Amino acid sequence: MAELLTSAQMRSIEQAAIESGEVTGLELMERAGKGVVEAIFEEWPELAEAPKRAVVLCGPGNNGGDGFVIARLLKERGWEVEVLLYGDAEKLPPDARTNYDRWCKLGSVSMLVGNSNPNLHPPDLFVDALFGTGLVRSVEGQLGSFLRSVEDLCQFGVRRVAVDIPSGICSDSGKPLGSYFSADLTVSFHCAKLGHRISDGPLASGKKVVASIGLEDLASSRSKAEALSADIVRSAKPCRMDKWVGSNKFRNGHSLVCSGGRARTGAARLAARAALRVGAGLVTVASPSDALAENAAQLTAIMLREVDDARALGETLQDQRINALCLGPGMGLTEDKAAMIGVALEAKRATVLDADALTLISRHSALFEALHKNCVLTPHSGEFARLFPDIAEKLNAVPTKGQAYSKVDATREAAKRAGCMVLFKGPDTVIAAPDGRCSVNSAHYERAAPWLATAGSGDVLAGFITGLLARGFSPMQAAETGAWLHVECALEFGPGLIAEDLPEMLPAVFRKLGL
Repeated sequence: MAELLTSAQMRSIEQAAIESGEVTGLELMERAGKGVVEAIFEEWPELAEAPKRAVVLCGPGNNGGDGFVIARLLKERGWEVEVLLYGDAEKLPPDARTNYDRWCKLGSVSMLVGNSNPNLHPPDLFVDALFGTGLVRSVEGQLGSFLRSVEDLCQFGVRRVAVDIPSGICSDSGKPLGSYFSADLTVSFHCAKLGHRISDGPLASGKKVVASIGLEDLASSRSKAEALSADIVRSAKPCRMDKWVGSNKFRNGHSLVCSGGRARTGAARLAARAALRVGAGLVTVASPSDALAENAAQLTAIMLREVDDARALGETLQDQRINALCLGPGMGLTEDKAAMIGVALEAKRATVLDADALTLISRHSALFEALHKNCVLTPHSGEFARLFPDIAEKLNAVPTKGQAYSKVDATREAAKRAGCMVLFKGPDTVIAAPDGRCSVNSAHYERAAPWLATAGSGDVLAGFITGLLARGFSPMQAAETGAWLHVECALEFGPGLIAEDLPEMLPAVFRKLGL
């Protein structure tokens, strides 16, 4: 499972390696610069055919030092290279200053000021080595104007490369800090950073690659990473899917999905079919009497039970073989539905709470207090704001400095408060447990599936998680695996997807997993 590091965690790992004597800062800087140059020519082989022109933007820290290395390596390949420095060369950190001096033996350095006009002589390549992960303040004024002017070069076909993360993007939150550099290619080092996967970071980064700088081979950095492991966020991946135990359908679990009333039944059926497809042994739709015929007309393998109120739901849950519940999709917002949620929470079964159930929980403090460790909340941004208004306010505040409060911070805080799993939906879905474990399911880069934004897709996700819970997955495993499968099914189908298509893609996805 790939790690996603904060800027502080990355600095800590690098510093541990340097202090051990296994590697120097200069060696790491050289490897970083070489990794960027190799990534450039791998992405655009045509740039290697003849000498080209590059503009390298170097900042006042070690990211700027990487830029001087890149400039030197391109110059050695016969490129015409112009270096623009933002800051004072006399104040550069020691390793960056060494590489500044090395570059100055090959070419000159100009100061990056507001009246620099890249439109006069558009280069073949812009390299952004201004701030990287070290940005702690908003990019405004002359520098902000300059970065905005770089955008105009897109019409000339200029390639744009960011070193580690686009300048102006907070590496911990992915949020813009004022103006920012938009890249076609971003080359990160050792591990991806949180900001590459959440908020505006993926859009600003273009294509992202991770270049090795040798830290994975060093004992000190591995030891430091292990020490930080409890706090490191990871990319969501499916856990082992071979949990079909066979012999009896009940051994693969029994999911119960609560339906809304007449003309409000489709969402529950989407969730129910998803639960069945993902491997629950049995699935039952609990339907109000006025919707029984409507549901029965469209259900075959999925069973149907009349459940009109909280009392009937309690009677249904006396069957201990029902081990996973899903409440919320199309359920309705009346007081009798709130009472049903209360009964479901009292049963302490694995429970997915989505859509209308989240709104009802936000209105009834007693329901919020009844949440337990086997619950999974699946809010989108509006539902999250209703459940956790103060946390949402912090998340939605426009940042003026780094490291900004991120969606990861918000989801972790929400999970701790609720005492259960929280899956905060979006193309940058964040999944957090009350103990701080956290992962990101990013539908960006090679996993981008914008057609997943379609009516009912969230109901299918709730069903996937419910079915996995029925099969015996832990809440964290079910949330991570369900979110990952959700995107994979969308990618398997492609554009034109509607929610009904998602469960039908699972067999193909499972085959690719070797099941």
